[in-house]
Amino acid sequence: MRLLFIGDVVSKRGVGCLCDWLLDIKRKNSIDITVINGENSATGNGVTAESADSLTRIGADVITTGNHAFRRSGCSVIYEENQHIIRPANYPAGAPGRGVCVLDMGRCQIAVINLMGVVYMEPLDNPFSCIDDILKDIKTPNIFVDFHAEASAEKKAMGYYLDGRVTAVIGTHTHVQTADEQLLPGKTAYITDAGFTGPEHSVLGVKKELAIQRQRFHLPVRFEEAEGSCCINGVIVDFDEKTGRANGIRRLSIKNLK
Repeated sequence: MRLLFIGDVVSKRGVGCLCDWLLDIKRKNSIDITVINGENSATGNGVTAESADSLTRIGADVITTGNHAFRRSGCSVIYEENQHIIRPANYPAGAPGRGVCVLDMGRCQIAVINLMGVVYMEPLDNPFSCIDDILKDIKTPNIFVDFHAEASAEKKAMGYYLDGRVTAVIGTHTHVQTADEQLLPGKTAYITDAGFTGPEHSVLGVKKELAIQRQRFHLPVRFEEAEGSCCINGVIVDFDEKTGRANGIRRLSIKNLK
């Protein structure tokens, strides 16, 4: 089988770009399952009912999130009412929603787990201990982990920690696609960051002039979504649904989309 993972979708421009191109990407690459990180899909950041619905309508089987999961007021209802929209599993017990989604594909099941790193991030529960607890209850060998983290070292450590135990560990959060896609020794597909989907000539989706102003003067700046052409970034993972072992991983990077 083949899974498409789309990196952090940024604001209406990113969502709109996927609306125009995702079906064609899925058809050309014979995609069976689509997972999209939508934690920045609302204007500004976070996820809203509108942005989540847009991603679902264009073909997301599962929507993952990250450190902006609860940025918008009222978003807790989204996680409670939609089992295919998940937040990092290592939020403390009692937090709204869930961190795991299991898809029934008929001939097999696919588990998608959302985790968040703690290095340079919020002080959530230990993601390594959290994933150990989760895997005890997962019955399918087909397991995909969106590890939303800042530090490359933490992502690499998680990749090797889960090697041979899950199908893929896909890093998100930095919005910059890395060139280290690989099959680890235990046949787990890995990449440090899948990249982002949104305005191409920007600073992580923000107008570059505003981002420069913030970095140069260290003064409060109201960020705005960049304009111009868009890009779509992610990875495609081939795997054996009987064993859960990955057969290959390749980057998807499409630029200059109008």
